[in-house]
Amino acid sequence: GTGSGAGAAAASQTGACLAALAVKFAERQRSPHCLLVKEHQVREGADTAHPPRRTLFVLNVPPYCGPDSLSRLFSRCGRVQSVDMCDKPGPGEKKDKLTSKFFDHKTVKGFQVAYVVFRKPASVQAAKALSQEGPLLISTESHPVKTGISKWIASYEASIVDPKELKAEVDAYMQDYDKKMAEEEAKAAKEEGVPDEEGWVKVTRKGRKPGLPRTEAANLRVLEKEKQKRARKELLNFYAWQHRESKREHIAQLRKKFEEDKQRIALMRAQRKFRPY
Repeated sequence: GTGSGAGAAAASQTGACLAALAVKFAERQRSPHCLLVKEHQVREGADTAHPPRRTLFVLNVPPYCGPDSLSRLFSRCGRVQSVDMCDKPGPGEKKDKLTSKFFDHKTVKGFQVAYVVFRKPASVQAAKALSQEGPLLISTESHPVKTGISKWIASYEASIVDPKELKAEVDAYMQDYDKKMAEEEAKAAKEEGVPDEEGWVKVTRKGRKPGLPRTEAANLRVLEKEKQKRARKELLNFYAWQHRESKREHIAQLRKKFEEDKQRIALMRAQRKFRPY
């Protein structure tokens, strides 16, 4: 297939000025495949992985055409620094290097886009001029590109895992994991039983070592903390006592006023000047 749908969708996002580069993946291939190429243009500093004026943007890249094939194709235009394959156009991000042969591998399902970074800006213009030439042959005897049934057979053979290699990789991973866990346990054991600045000892899930005496500095810190707590408690008690005394004085004044009022009422009754009704 030519992947015209994916190429048209990506072309609408990246603009015009695309050049059609005809390529073949086999000498017996009758109809060439078209790669759409243009100079990668972005704002300065927007895409640090794909510098402008030195990056060629390639669309309609089939899944069986890898970075090595594109690097060999465009090496006739100048020295290729890197080839970055993506599912869709976007800013380049630093990819994590794959350390496993069997895990975390992404399967390419459809057509892709590529960013070919050259050493010199003149190589980009030379790559665009390749569209004026006839179909270029990507697959050679020394570097064949498998397509069709050959590709599916190779993919199936590559999917068969060698038990010895898989076991070696898993064993190496588990050794690294055990080493990391041993280092963490040693660090935890070193810190276990050591009191903090307040004299407390952290108790882990494995318990703490019995009979660990406190240091003299830790004892002094604990005594100082207890002394401060006692001082705060005495201060709070002083304020509570003062509050109680003020309440007692207020009650005594109310009682005194009540007695004075009773005497005044009795005197008014005696003088028959008190008429409540």
